Amino acid sequence: MRTRRTRSVLVAASAALLLSGGAAMPAVAQPRPQPVAPAASAAPAAPAPSAAYGLSPLTDLFAERLLIADKVAAAKYGTDRPIDDPAREQRILDDVAARAVGLGLDPAAVVAVFGDQIEANKVVQRGLYARWDARPEERPTERPDLDKEIRPALDRITTQVLDTLVATEDVRSSPSCELRLYGAAAWSAYGHELDVLHLKGMERALASACGRANGQAIPRT
Repeated sequence: MRTRRTRSVLVAASAALLLSGGAAMPAVAQPRPQPVAPAASAAPAAPAPSAAYGLSPLTDLFAERLLIADKVAAAKYGTDRPIDDPAREQRILDDVAARAVGLGLDPAAVVAVFGDQIEANKVVQRGLYARWDARPEERPTERPDLDKEIRPALDRITTQVLDTLVATEDVRSSPSCELRLYGAAAWSAYGHELDVLHLKGMERALASACGRANGQAIPRT
């Protein structure tokens, strides 16, 4: 099990990767897609990231969910809708636990993963609230529709995460899961251009993604 300091270094590397424009990207990873050159001068396509980073489909979904937190915050900020919604959160967890059984996944492990996504989302929301309180000029000028626009997007990602948990079960139960997970998270942070606040959310989102490998999840920080 890696130390808390090592995990922090790995997450900091994600930030460095973003700020450096990708110069620190591991050799196995390809740069973000660029506009396609004319066919006559087009270079051979770069290979996909190595299988060592086979968890990137999962961390990409975590990143997408974190970015939706911006819209959730914009929908709730300045209203009587709280960031914490225990009743709705429990309904989500009950739903994914039931669906996990049908997919052959451990319901407790799936609940842990989704509990982390909910808490990661709230890390971003609280950070945005603090930013908007301090800088009124940055407050959102539009209020997205929480029920018609945001929740359907979250429901879509929920289904995709469940399917990806099935597809990555072998990787997530392997001894190398944590190393692969942070490599994938760095790739996703770069690809989705996550800022420092969203990187904090990503760190929180990773806590249980390695399931029950070695009998325990990554300790939360």
